[in-house]
Amino acid sequence: MNYALIIAGGSGHRMGQDIPKQFINVNNKPILLYTLECFQKHPLVDRILVVCIAGWHEALWAYARQSGIDKLKWVISGGETGQESIRNGVFFLEKEAQKDDVVIIHDGIRPLVDSNVLADVINIAREKGNAVTSMPFREQMFVVDDGENSTCEYIPRETLRRVSTPQAYNFGLLDEKYHEAFEKKIGIYGSSYTNTMMVELGVTLNFALGSESNIKLTNRDDLDLFKAYLKANK
Repeated sequence: MNYALIIAGGSGHRMGQDIPKQFINVNNKPILLYTLECFQKHPLVDRILVVCIAGWHEALWAYARQSGIDKLKWVISGGETGQESIRNGVFFLEKEAQKDDVVIIHDGIRPLVDSNVLADVINIAREKGNAVTSMPFREQMFVVDDGENSTCEYIPRETLRRVSTPQAYNFGLLDEKYHEAFEKKIGIYGSSYTNTMMVELGVTLNFALGSESNIKLTNRDDLDLFKAYLKANK
């Protein structure tokens, strides 16, 4: 069984809107619904769990019913941080998932999930235990000198990867590491995510395909870019 764990617990202050950014309408459809449709249509995804901001559960269920998102089985509340929200989802699945099932973690505000990317991350996780979406760097990367607006050191871009969601993990591994992380207070603060937490806990990650269109909608410029992608795809 392959479970999609969609994280939609953010408030969206940087978007400058009165409603959470995942529920902002684009072409009369909330952003989160675009994301859910990608997982609904994919043949390798069996069930969907959304970790949703409080107060919006009924709205999400209504949108899902109207759009035929019947793979959506559960909507639960998030935590104070992104890692707490993911943890809530992982712990909820303890009563549903088997240890050898795969859980795909994805940001609800990444609505352009490529089908091939999703398939690759699932298949690699099935084979190797985990997989993270990745892209190479196109620009050169330099290290800033301490306290100075200068540099004398660069990092070869061939040694770097940009990673994002979707990410996929064997559920047994995922559940074990979230218990360990919150018990030991490792990899759960600041901008930490599942992938960085895993590395801090000694897990080797496997790269999967990525896509330049897999943008995260965090501000108005991102929203304009998303609209442009939709217009181009038409």
